[in-house]
Amino acid sequence: MPYYTKLGLLPRKRHVQFRRPDGALYSEELFGTEGFSGPSSTMYHIHPPTQVYGWKPQYSTTVEYLERDIMRMRHLKSAPMPPKGDFVTGRVVLFGNADCEMAVCNPAEQMAYHFKNGQGDECIFIHFGTGVCHSMLGSLRFGPHDYLVMPKGVIYTIIWDKRENDPATGKPKDGGPSVESCPFGKFLLIETVNGSHIGPPPRYVSKATGQYLEHSPFCERDLRLPEMPLTWDQRGDFEVRIKARDLVHSYIYHYHPLDVVGWDGCYYPFIFNIDDFAPITGQLHMPPPIHQTFEAHNFVICSFCPRMLDYHPQAIKVPYNHSNLDSDEVLYYVEGNFGSRKGIEVGSLTLHPQGIPHGPHPGTIEASLSATHTGELAVMCDTFRPLFPTKAALDLDDDKYPASWQGEHFPGLASGKMHLNGASNGVPGRVPVFEHRSVANVWAP
Repeated sequence: MPYYTKLGLLPRKRHVQFRRPDGALYSEELFGTEGFSGPSSTMYHIHPPTQVYGWKPQYSTTVEYLERDIMRMRHLKSAPMPPKGDFVTGRVVLFGNADCEMAVCNPAEQMAYHFKNGQGDECIFIHFGTGVCHSMLGSLRFGPHDYLVMPKGVIYTIIWDKRENDPATGKPKDGGPSVESCPFGKFLLIETVNGSHIGPPPRYVSKATGQYLEHSPFCERDLRLPEMPLTWDQRGDFEVRIKARDLVHSYIYHYHPLDVVGWDGCYYPFIFNIDDFAPITGQLHMPPPIHQTFEAHNFVICSFCPRMLDYHPQAIKVPYNHSNLDSDEVLYYVEGNFGSRKGIEVGSLTLHPQGIPHGPHPGTIEASLSATHTGELAVMCDTFRPLFPTKAALDLDDDKYPASWQGEHFPGLASGKMHLNGASNGVPGRVPVFEHRSVANVWAP
């Protein structure tokens, strides 16, 4: 995180005596990264955080990837995925590589334990649903379109608000999918698996102070930080499940694991709502990096938000054809009209592998020329190593998607003639037409 904050009770100095009301010392814990030289927070526990037992293995989290030797466009429709598990056990990994994993979750039940990802950071995009995340660093209330960024090692639990139907209409009050198909909510998870951390793109923040700079599409005011309640002072047996080494382990605490009375530092969970992203627009179409929101080693996360479209009088309003030669691109479609794509639904995921040209579907360019705004909302993850699908992804795969660019994009121009702009020849308004000729004929005297 780029800036310092604090919450709860703290002594004036670090590493000094700080006593509980009963006279015993609070237990100080430095919670940090990069071997004492990276971002950290200092926490004060009611109980020593070392008092745990159990360490029982629960289940493997190793992901099996299929079709590793096949490179093609993919389109998954995640909307029909049935409810499954809880906030952790219900995660279904769809794509991944040695740097990150992408999962979708539609939980069927509440968590009955606390969880700590000791393997990587989590960027959780809430598509539907509301609730509260209680963490060892404070509580965060979340809702639709929130990015909940949970750093590696933070203990937390999620309590969903149960979705309800409007008695008058019989439809969900939040306008989302049916309560039966999505009882609590749905989210997209992008998780680091290479030991790196998710943070702001370096070009957005000052090298000297870590402050967000003026050209950044969001700033510190847009971030929601942990709040009270912070501390639970309870004795008993509390399960904390820890993900590490591709395995979930179960540990038992003899006290509530969220027993921190105060902390300060620069390492903590936070929320950023995608609707607070201020898109950068231009006279002509801008490239995807202007939508970048977060960054980790070997991948970035971008937010495509409603925005004014390009305003040059001859601007092409949808993305140009492009071959991103060094990265795979996954888009998760949240809502709105996806102007450059056909057949895309809410909850769709598309994968465009590195090096394969992709761009607007047939007919979408001409159809977009009069548009002045776009209402699309999507989350993109670009990875700098190839992404591979899981069996769950293949089960959702639309195998007709790679052929969806077939067909005439510009009817009437398949004439076998080459059209040049006469203005470039110094004859404004005149459009000369040249017959196609073979190379031999072109160079013949």
